Amino acid sequence: MGTGAKIEQILDAAEEIMSEKGLKNSNIAEIAKRAGVTDSLIYTYFKGKEDLLFSIPGRRIKEYLKDLSEHLQGIPDPISRLSKMIWFHLQFNDTHRGYARLLLLECRSNRNFYHHEAYALVRQYAGVMIGILEDGVERQILRADVDMRLVRDIIFGVLDWEGLSCLASHETKEIIPDLEHILDLILPMITFQNKSEHMEFDKASRILRAAEGVFAEKGYIQATISEIARIANVSEGTIYEYFKNKDDLLFSIPEQRFKEHIAQSDEIFELKTPLRKLRRFIRYHFYLYMTEPNFVKVFLLHIQLSQRFYESQVYKTFQQYTKIITDVLEEGKKDGSIRPNINMRVFKNLFMGAFSHMALRWLILGKEAETDKMKEIDEVVLLLSRAVANNSKD
Repeated sequence: MGTGAKIEQILDAAEEIMSEKGLKNSNIAEIAKRAGVTDSLIYTYFKGKEDLLFSIPGRRIKEYLKDLSEHLQGIPDPISRLSKMIWFHLQFNDTHRGYARLLLLECRSNRNFYHHEAYALVRQYAGVMIGILEDGVERQILRADVDMRLVRDIIFGVLDWEGLSCLASHETKEIIPDLEHILDLILPMITFQNKSEHMEFDKASRILRAAEGVFAEKGYIQATISEIARIANVSEGTIYEYFKNKDDLLFSIPEQRFKEHIAQSDEIFELKTPLRKLRRFIRYHFYLYMTEPNFVKVFLLHIQLSQRFYESQVYKTFQQYTKIITDVLEEGKKDGSIRPNINMRVFKNLFMGAFSHMALRWLILGKEAETDKMKEIDEVVLLLSRAVANNSKD
């Protein structure tokens, strides 16, 4: 038997035993016996039990990436490719539950995993998602005023929490049936809801966003119309169709922002509609991180990714907390501000998953210093409320 075949045997045995018993209660001797090899042979290929654990999802993700590439071939439309990728993720997790359990409940809760070579494959997988989203923006099918890194976090977050709903809390027996509910929440965040909105954004709004970025980075004097046009993906002539000159463009930025702030200011003083209550709750939940980062670190790594959490009394308290979301959504469905077909369990997973992935990036992966967290929180509030809003009512 060749080296590759022996490694596969070891990984198969390790996946079976570790997915059942976890890292702590598994041992190399039992894995070696199941694989039909000696203990010493395992140490020839793996540094130890932890390295062996991390290598299990590493192998599956390699397989996943290869199969995903084949599934995406011949699908030119970015939205169809995004839908296919989400479907494939759900289907793969449903059919490889041992892998899914180990990745979520064992690897992702271990800080060392984020420094292992297997995590580079996770990043490669995330890169496929970003590529699809950015292609949609470039083709003007998806909105360019959305931070696609946040969208990636939201999507992978809801997929994680869907997995936890099946494997840990047992709220559902399988997750593939939730595909339509997930897309029903994701697509309103990133697509244009009507042609007039698309046209408006493709013109003045996109130019203003680009100008804002260039002015902020280079200053008014050094900024050029040509660079703004390049970033906005329009011609210089198009800019002059909307703005008289660079000075007019500069002062149009605060005019637009102040109008947006005025339109939102009533939320500060009065919260009557469910959609505004939802926005306030999302913002509140994210701001907790700002004041209690140590709790968030503990929750991310040692609580939400622990099977024991979902079997404890604490989980019932957590359910009472997240019920605030479903109560607000139910109220919104009744008054028409929230779309009636929203799956509230899937939205809860979307919300908690978005928070988990963003906080993970901020706190665990060392991206905190380079992140404008206030801006990201504001944008995710917009995206999550856009996911459920009944545009004809709000």
